[in-house]
Amino acid sequence: MSMNKVSWQSPSNIALVKYWGKKSGQIPANASISFTLDSCHTRTTVEWEQIEADGAPFHFEIFVDGEEAPDFRPKIETFFQRTAELLPFLPSVRMRIDTSNSFPHSSGIASSASGLSALSLCMGDIALQMGAVDEEGFERFCSILSRLGSGSASRSVYGGLVVWGQHKDIPGSNDSFAIPYPHHVEHVFSTYRDTVLLVEVGQKSVSSTKGHGLMNGHAFAEARFKQAEENMSEMIQHLQTGDLHHFGELVEAEALTLHAMMMTSRPGYMLFRPNTIEILEKVRTFRTEEKVPVHFTLDAGANVHLLYPASAEQKVHTFVEQELKQYCKDGRYIHDSVGGGPKRLTE
Repeated sequence: MSMNKVSWQSPSNIALVKYWGKKSGQIPANASISFTLDSCHTRTTVEWEQIEADGAPFHFEIFVDGEEAPDFRPKIETFFQRTAELLPFLPSVRMRIDTSNSFPHSSGIASSASGLSALSLCMGDIALQMGAVDEEGFERFCSILSRLGSGSASRSVYGGLVVWGQHKDIPGSNDSFAIPYPHHVEHVFSTYRDTVLLVEVGQKSVSSTKGHGLMNGHAFAEARFKQAEENMSEMIQHLQTGDLHHFGELVEAEALTLHAMMMTSRPGYMLFRPNTIEILEKVRTFRTEEKVPVHFTLDAGANVHLLYPASAEQKVHTFVEQELKQYCKDGRYIHDSVGGGPKRLTE
């Protein structure tokens, strides 16, 4: 038996129009669009060898930052269970999975998006070598794999602006896999930066999976899904014209709507922290007084992402250091840029 190795790096992403709520089969209740990040990524290596099938569905060990990580095993097992039909070779390979993030785990940066997309790219690479997929269908295949692990991970298989979920105004969009955003985008958005303010570091009190489930029967669910569809159409216009004011206004409204849906679920829950609210208020005041096009967004957590063009970078960095750092856990924040994509790594 000979050992084989595949390694991939895959970015996290931050959604501009959010999806919140799933149908069966990891299908989104509405379409979403995201920026992939650059410095915030996961690197995953899978060492594998072929073995005689012994009736077990899969054989693997998982290591995080070089240490065996049994706590991660259930999530990986769930991923393999969901992708077994697409990866029919699983029972006949033994794997060692090594993974590491460039950012703190459970920091409010989408580690499931980067982590499961990096693993999916590795598994897709093995499938490629075994003839289970061809080069032409590789990215779509890996996006489908990623979706079955984590919905937002389907978008991290590509770089830049990425859409997941069928939408009438986006040709080629699909619920089963993500696609690169197909329409014209003003150049200013290719220069965008993302500063992540780490208000809270640690496991969230409510998982995203449970949160999505609470949309079933939610009093405002249908109105939200309709709103998201309309917001996607509006986003297309702002990306095309470079209207930073209305782009940012929509991004902020999407973030606050996401948290409003959580707070009005039954049971409801709140992931904002007092320092989250302090930051949002200060960002709005700074933007008004200094005329700087910086806007906030949030995922399903307490931490805040600041989005702004490169032309505003110096002013925003000074603002973060002088005004916002005090609200971050241990003064921690991460400066990043958008547009990063996955990379096959070589020794």
